[in-house]
Amino acid sequence: MTLAGRDFLKESDFTADELDHLLVLAAELKSAKRAGTEIPRLTGKQLALIFEKTSTRTKVSFEIAMRDQGGHVSVLDPSTSQIGHKESVADTARVLAQLFDGIEYRGADHANVEELARYSSVPVYNGLTDTWHPTQMLADFLTMREHAAGPEISYAYVGDARYNMGNSLLIMGAIMGADVRIVAPQHVWPSEEIQTLARERAAVSGARVTITDDVEQGIVGAQFVHTDVWVSMGEPADVWAERIAALTPYRVDSALMALTGRDDARFMHCLPAYHDQNTAIGRRIADEFGLVDGVEVTGQVFESGASIVFEQAQNRMHSIKAVLVATLATT
Repeated sequence: MTLAGRDFLKESDFTADELDHLLVLAAELKSAKRAGTEIPRLTGKQLALIFEKTSTRTKVSFEIAMRDQGGHVSVLDPSTSQIGHKESVADTARVLAQLFDGIEYRGADHANVEELARYSSVPVYNGLTDTWHPTQMLADFLTMREHAAGPEISYAYVGDARYNMGNSLLIMGAIMGADVRIVAPQHVWPSEEIQTLARERAAVSGARVTITDDVEQGIVGAQFVHTDVWVSMGEPADVWAERIAALTPYRVDSALMALTGRDDARFMHCLPAYHDQNTAIGRRIADEFGLVDGVEVTGQVFESGASIVFEQAQNRMHSIKAVLVATLATT
């Protein structure tokens, strides 16, 4: 299978076999790095990293992946790029494609990364938009495969499901034949369009798709429980009261984890997480709303043996490396 020259913008652009190819490659590259036998296949390649939204895991994962493979990166952020301000997205794409072998974009509007890809003659990678988070999905599935009790993957996403993590976990699971559940209040479910797409892909793969506001119905039997922050980057601070009122019943605590009915249930989070008061937001929410032991997840769950969030974070690099090797390597 070859994915040379392909963009990586959203999960639904790929077949299950293509995504499985990337996951297998990620596992192989991870093993090779640990064994000290990794073979650089991107020597001399240049990658532009555009960050309109701040980043920790995405930025360092792309940087390390390219460095391990012999390539180089240049980072462009709002202070060092004219994209969308003095220069259009289309013009930026055509300029950068003359200088780089690939372009990564992390920002709000998914239309921007689609436009970059439309006008670029080199592969474009979605590091995150408000709608999709495909590199996170590869890391999540790699992590779940490493911990799964058997060949079937069963997981529930709990919380605000109308943005990138809810959308991507729903669609990736539908494509890959998983038992995927979205557990959230109805007003924060994925859009009807995305739900329809999930059911279409599930009809092909045999996936089981559940979308419910009933916590017990959605959680029972799931081996993996995912969540994300309740207020995303760029949203106003005054939405916290509304989100906490709506989402506190969906907070991942020990009682919710117990609803899985599984001793091997694992907790996952794309990070950062507000699980204690060691962040400015964590302290503010504790002071204003009384959630002293975490917001979307309690510290007890986050720090427990069920939590595999840091393995999940490490796998961002291995899975991103797989995408780069699959799309940029010439040998």
